[in-house]
Amino acid sequence: MSSASGARPGAQTGGEGEAIGFRPLRRDDLPLMYRWINTPHVARWWDAAPSLADVEAEYLPAILDPGPAQCYAILLAGEPIGFIQTYLIRDHADYAAAVDVDPGAAGVDLFIGERALVRRGLGPRVLQQFIHTIVFARDEVRSCVIGPAASNAGAIRAYEKAGFRYLKTVVVPGEAEPEYLLELTRAGAVGQ
Repeated sequence: MSSASGARPGAQTGGEGEAIGFRPLRRDDLPLMYRWINTPHVARWWDAAPSLADVEAEYLPAILDPGPAQCYAILLAGEPIGFIQTYLIRDHADYAAAVDVDPGAAGVDLFIGERALVRRGLGPRVLQQFIHTIVFARDEVRSCVIGPAASNAGAIRAYEKAGFRYLKTVVVPGEAEPEYLLELTRAGAVGQ
């Protein structure tokens, strides 16, 4: 990226009519993931500033052999702008014990990596589309939960705009602060 704003020259603006899509995360996305995770607006909510090797160690196994977590690049007008993943909560025993939700719950984590596209209303649109086309496409998923840090007011507002509702605040071992757990049920998603 060459511009001071962090956006590529000619990058999309995130307007209402621009197409949002998803594709499985690829090995050649990892340098981009490294850059995004170390960008201040994402790094603020990350545990530590990972190296490229750390990012590769974290995400390459899921790319080479997709398992419990399904990792995707968020696309805007065909260009990668962020990251989103989903997983069944029950497949992660420690986290499942901490959050204590329905066994049919899926989790979602995401970030918009391109700084120029933050605070433009993309988060709720991305999340709604992902929930409808990917998460609830799995028959066994009855609800979806997302757990931003309790102090991440911007993320919480975005998730509420996407239809999520407060469920509870939970302490997750190893997390810097409690999670403000929000939920969207399959029935709630259908009503949107």
